[in-house]
Amino acid sequence: MLVMRREQPILIQGGMGVAVSDWRLARTVSEAGHLGVVSGTAMDSVLARRLQIGDPGGHMRRALAAFPVPEVADGLLARYFVEGGKQTDQRFKQTSMRRDNPSKNVDGLLVASNFVEVYLAKEGHDGLVGINYLEKLQSPTLPSLYGAMLADVDYVLMGAGIPRTIPAILDDLSKGLPVELRLELKDATADDSYYTHFDPATVMNGTDPTVKRPDFLAIVSSHVLATLLARRIDTPVDGFIVESPTAGGHNAPPRGKLQLSEQGEPIYGDRDLPDFSVIRELNLPFWLAGGYADPSRVQDALELGAAGVQVGTAFAYCEESGFDSDVKHRVLELSRRSQAHVFTDPVGSPTGFPFKVVELEGTLSEPDVYENRIRVCELGYLRTAYRKDNGEVGWRCAAEPVDEYVEKGGQAEDTIGKKCLCSALMANVGLGQIQRQGARELTLVTSGDDVKDVARFLPPGADSYSAQDVIRHLLPNG
Repeated sequence: MLVMRREQPILIQGGMGVAVSDWRLARTVSEAGHLGVVSGTAMDSVLARRLQIGDPGGHMRRALAAFPVPEVADGLLARYFVEGGKQTDQRFKQTSMRRDNPSKNVDGLLVASNFVEVYLAKEGHDGLVGINYLEKLQSPTLPSLYGAMLADVDYVLMGAGIPRTIPAILDDLSKGLPVELRLELKDATADDSYYTHFDPATVMNGTDPTVKRPDFLAIVSSHVLATLLARRIDTPVDGFIVESPTAGGHNAPPRGKLQLSEQGEPIYGDRDLPDFSVIRELNLPFWLAGGYADPSRVQDALELGAAGVQVGTAFAYCEESGFDSDVKHRVLELSRRSQAHVFTDPVGSPTGFPFKVVELEGTLSEPDVYENRIRVCELGYLRTAYRKDNGEVGWRCAAEPVDEYVEKGGQAEDTIGKKCLCSALMANVGLGQIQRQGARELTLVTSGDDVKDVARFLPPGADSYSAQDVIRHLLPNG
């Protein structure tokens, strides 16, 4: 019998990209009785840039008005809000490239931005809302979690790593206690221990820092990792999303020595298939992800013992998603003509994880477009922490200028093919920066393998579809 802390949703909408799974999409899915999920990646930059384009509709300001520490909200408006929006040829004012010892203002922006996204997703209904993070992005994690919890988030989802300490951190944050998260450092010695710290009381300025503790779902690809997170840590996870390599965004690398197909994609084999009998025995709810956007596949998941499925790509191109409207139109047209293709890039992401990219003209998926981009690192979310010779923490990214990366102790060969996902994913949602040299940052669209057939959700004669169209297709009987 499954142990369930609450009534579990059958359908979880994926937490995709930077602001692709934004508050509008999550709210729509949640209002329909399922688990809507917002992306928690780079929310500080997303909020700052939304304010700089004038906050169309006033949604950011409305949510900030509900933030429990008015001084923080007022400070953000003073720093970033531009009445009527900045000029289109002006650069966005940058947010701080947060490091291991952030200022109170940096923490405040992270807390407030995650609060805003969850607050708007939950506004006006009593449905469930979750937020999705990447374990690899460690430095923003603690204040981001607390901001989402301030807005009463129901679930936290996390993948791209082994989030073994997050359940206990959620326990402590719910009590308003200071927390710490160990940073993974390259070149560290056995005696080195580096942590990032966060104290809710510092940001809250005397306001009660206690909040509700959300359920935590770990995104895994194997029964081995699921067993670790359920049985071999002091505070276990509350459930799992078991993701196959067909899912969009970052994928877990194949087990064993990396082998590539003739097309240059990672080859997955039997060792990469999870043992569902082991996962069922963990007595925790789990959902299946990657290629489950079909009623028959939903039924397959339920028959395997899953609580339901997570679906991302189908929602990514619906009317409510945060993708730029031109991106949606172009991808849907390719899918309609059976010409939409995804390449699983084994080296493109600075994280080292395989990353799925839609082959789309004029984007960084094209080698010549990628080569012509001036390498620059202005956001820094995917940087890797490393130990300097003097024992201090440094930060480098394999997608930054090669000479800078090498100067920081990196190897030049590790920069080959690396793409600046931070800037590209912001461009995907209409928030792309203008480089100091004048060039606009270009898009790099990520999707699951299901993108090839995503046009099947289009109603007859239509050139767009809604989140409700997806839900009705997946669950025709409710």
